[in-house]
Amino acid sequence: MKFSQSWLRSFVDAKLEGDEFSHLLTMAGLEVESEEPVAPPFGGVVVGHVQAVDKHPDADRLRVCQVAVGAGEPLPIVCGAPNVAPGMKVPCALPGAELPGSLRIGVSRVRGVDSHGMLCSARELGISEDAAGLLALPADAPTGSDVRQLLDLDDHLLTLKLTPNRADCLSLEGIAREVAALTGQPLRLLEVAPVAASIASARQIVLEAPEACPLYCGRVIADVDATAPTPDWMRRRLERCGLRSISALVDITNYVMLELGQPLHAFDNARLCGAIRARMARPGEQLRLLNEQSITLHDDILLIADDRGPLAMAGIMGGEESGITHETRELFLEAAFFAPSAIAGRARRYAFGSDASHRFERGVDFGGTSRALERATRLILDICGGHAGPLSQATARLPERLPVRVRASRVARVLGASLGAERVGELLARLGFPLAREGESFVVVPPSYRFDLAIEEDLIEEIARLQGYEQIPAAAPRASLSMLPQSENTRSLPRLRQILADCGYQEVVNYAFVDERWEVDFAANAGAIRLANPIAAHLGVLRSSLIGGLVANVATNLRRKQSRIRLFESGRCFFRDDAGAPVHGFRQPWKLAALAYGSALPEQWACATRNVDFFDLKADLEFLLAPLVAEFAPCPHPALHPGRSARVTLAGQAIGFIGELHPEWQQKYELPSVPVVFEVDLDPLLTARLPQFGEVSRQPPVIRDLAIVVDQALEVRRLIEGMRLNGPPIVQEITLFDVYLGRGVEAGKKSLAFRIVMQDTEKTLLEAEVDAAVQQLVAYLQHAFAAQLRV
Repeated sequence: MKFSQSWLRSFVDAKLEGDEFSHLLTMAGLEVESEEPVAPPFGGVVVGHVQAVDKHPDADRLRVCQVAVGAGEPLPIVCGAPNVAPGMKVPCALPGAELPGSLRIGVSRVRGVDSHGMLCSARELGISEDAAGLLALPADAPTGSDVRQLLDLDDHLLTLKLTPNRADCLSLEGIAREVAALTGQPLRLLEVAPVAASIASARQIVLEAPEACPLYCGRVIADVDATAPTPDWMRRRLERCGLRSISALVDITNYVMLELGQPLHAFDNARLCGAIRARMARPGEQLRLLNEQSITLHDDILLIADDRGPLAMAGIMGGEESGITHETRELFLEAAFFAPSAIAGRARRYAFGSDASHRFERGVDFGGTSRALERATRLILDICGGHAGPLSQATARLPERLPVRVRASRVARVLGASLGAERVGELLARLGFPLAREGESFVVVPPSYRFDLAIEEDLIEEIARLQGYEQIPAAAPRASLSMLPQSENTRSLPRLRQILADCGYQEVVNYAFVDERWEVDFAANAGAIRLANPIAAHLGVLRSSLIGGLVANVATNLRRKQSRIRLFESGRCFFRDDAGAPVHGFRQPWKLAALAYGSALPEQWACATRNVDFFDLKADLEFLLAPLVAEFAPCPHPALHPGRSARVTLAGQAIGFIGELHPEWQQKYELPSVPVVFEVDLDPLLTARLPQFGEVSRQPPVIRDLAIVVDQALEVRRLIEGMRLNGPPIVQEITLFDVYLGRGVEAGKKSLAFRIVMQDTEKTLLEAEVDAAVQQLVAYLQHAFAAQLRV
């Protein structure tokens, strides 16, 4: 909301200037976004009366003017403006005047003629960019008077950044109420007397959608002069509030909207047929608006219509066919209250907006609708002439304004400071609302122009604003704290993050809303959970995997010439419940994913360069899980390479997957090298194994190597697990240290070499015990897997 400070002073004199006034409004919740003067500083410019205009003797485009300045003889001034004419009054910069841009005016000689000053355009005074000619002043402007005072150029313009709940401050009267309450200065509201009807012309008003339009007022005004000029004072106020002057009739409706906050609209009465109806649109109806946009109306659009069809989108914009023109001689002036829910979002649906819709969708004072119509009628009669008909009005059920009880004790509890019942009553009285005191409580009836007041806390906020937030003491909170127990069998998420960071990974945080293509590519999820109101068109579904975000992060880093990338992310993923229907809710498990791309080690001389592979990331995952031990089994996944992916199992429960990205997605997302990724459920990772005592043997270990030949398809994991379960107690460790395929090994077979560590805690092992243990393992392998000793 942009407004003129001098216009505001006609309602209330705040007795504050500049930054002090801006600070007062901002601290009360009406943020002043900008403050600017109407014109830059200048002086020595008076109202000049052009008495004569003669051709310059030595220049075709120059004129020599005789200008009266209120004292002494008329001054000869050379002027090149095309619109200079005898009898007009213009700004005249006298010798010694200083104009914007540090331009000093003196007596100069122009093509042999002395010029005693300068006649000014609006641009030369810094008022606007118009430099087409001299700034024409009102004909009744006193000759010789100061132009700054005449045009009120010491005025300041303020722009408020209002929150949606303060629709009452979208008018000068609303801002004045606020300033009066904040400063305690008297409020001078506009006195609007009803206009007596001088003609009988009227139109019937029918409310066919009373819930959307519970109040509609209208009046016929005949014999108006639509070509009448807008008064300078009105045009000046409109322009300073950011609205350009169009015509007197349109300017008056805009002026009243800024003054009282009630949007109005004028129809050409000669173009109307029958009754005026407030109804919902019928499917397929068409309307051409004043902005020359033709639209097809939806059935939730509230219309103003006559017996022929639509006239306007109610509360948003009028139609072109019924709009007023310079030929209009009889108009129908409307003012109405439209329910905010019937207006909100409709203009944005058609990609435009208006000052009227901005106000109606936030709430307009339904108690001042007829008052605004009377005010506009009076201005039209005074400026454009004419005769007014009787006021027609149709009313349905208007919003109720229920009384709200405010307790002084509750005020103290919410604000954290006791103001006392007397002070609370004083602040509430300054709001000007109907107020009754009942002991330590107050009963307040919110007025029709304050839609944001409905409960006790709303009025407590008003009390805080009027008291001043800076006047409420800030008491430091006091609370007793106790140490929370931390179980040894759990780990925290920050600890897991730290482990991955220690491994060289960097954490990323991506949106939980993702591109629908990611869900199809990386999770084979064709039924992703769709968002009703996505923040962007390409972020339309909720993720069920973290992989898409990590791959996108890699692509971003590659575009910035980063070749070695280690990333991880923890966050929620979203799935429909087991029944598959949204009405049963959703599952939102927390997952942890990591991705490695590029070289396995930082660039260095000591090691040959190689790309990261499956086993590098597997080692990092095992380190993250330790002391828990996971199992890895081949398993396909839609995001991963068919032959280089595995399912991760912990304690017999599948917790995630690991592998190289599928070549198809590598090519689609333009990755030069293949990244390796894993994604696991977070909850199993938060479990830690409690420490258990194990005696450290003082006896020397015995190491034996065992080489066997088995089927090539046999998994090594099965062999090791079997030997650990079926071996003697003295076997402490079994590790694979060699795999051989080639000469000397039958086709379809492979040679595996295991290192077996045996140790006893009480005695040194005898050779016979060692041989017996090895033979027991060999016998198990031969029986269970048809293994053969390799010699």
